[in-house]
Amino acid sequence: MATYAIGDLQGCFEPLERLLASIAFDRARDRLWFVGDLVNRGPDSLACLRFVRGLGDAAITVIGNHDFHLMCVAEGVEPKKKRDTLDEVLGAPDRAELLAWLRTRPLMHVEGRFALVHAGLLPSWTVARARGLAAEVEAELRGPDYRAFLARLYGDEPDRWSDDLAGIDRLRVVVNSMTRLRVCDSGGGMMLGFKGEPGEAMSDGWTPWFDMPGRKSADHAIVCGHWSALGVATRPDLLSLDSGCVWGRGLTAVRLEDRALFQVDCRGVRGPGG
Repeated sequence: MATYAIGDLQGCFEPLERLLASIAFDRARDRLWFVGDLVNRGPDSLACLRFVRGLGDAAITVIGNHDFHLMCVAEGVEPKKKRDTLDEVLGAPDRAELLAWLRTRPLMHVEGRFALVHAGLLPSWTVARARGLAAEVEAELRGPDYRAFLARLYGDEPDRWSDDLAGIDRLRVVVNSMTRLRVCDSGGGMMLGFKGEPGEAMSDGWTPWFDMPGRKSADHAIVCGHWSALGVATRPDLLSLDSGCVWGRGLTAVRLEDRALFQVDCRGVRGPGG
């Protein structure tokens, strides 16, 4: 039995098929962890959703920012964007089942010394605290008023954590950290507009979230994606796996038991939204 963590799919199903063939994935024996962003920008979001849902207990996926965007568009609380490639999902006969399944995925998954999250964690959070905060968001998404929650979710404020936060402000900080975070300012505030490379952030006085001094989640290996400009980064406390498949670069997996890396070339599979 092996567990493979896989970077952002973003609707790129054909590279996933090649990657799973290259590792001889056996759904009866192995498990897959997906870092979120199963959908959007690539050409086959519907196939990605159907496949991962169909794996049942053989797969765990956390929710990414593009997955949230799909939910919000489907509920009519956010407009579609120019580069979205979600129409096939939105028009699918099994749309309701797929969206209900996606909405009930975890925001964060912890197992042993590994913690799976789409983007990152604020430096003041231990993994246990972060998992508890993720559960608060999950309760909203799985509850009867999930549409009202999604309608109030978007926004960049507050940009930092405080134990005094309550209501939608509290939940928004949790979601933004776990699905959008790349860099922080010196006070631990999220600089959510930044999408460049780590060196560009540091020249502005910002720090990648995983390099923040005193980060309390550093006792776990955080398995994440989201930051394609960073690319694959592996170290004892970090496995960052977004290698830019939708941008025509690569799709990456890491076997958690020995941290062996596997990658397939994604040239030629860039979607219309890439």
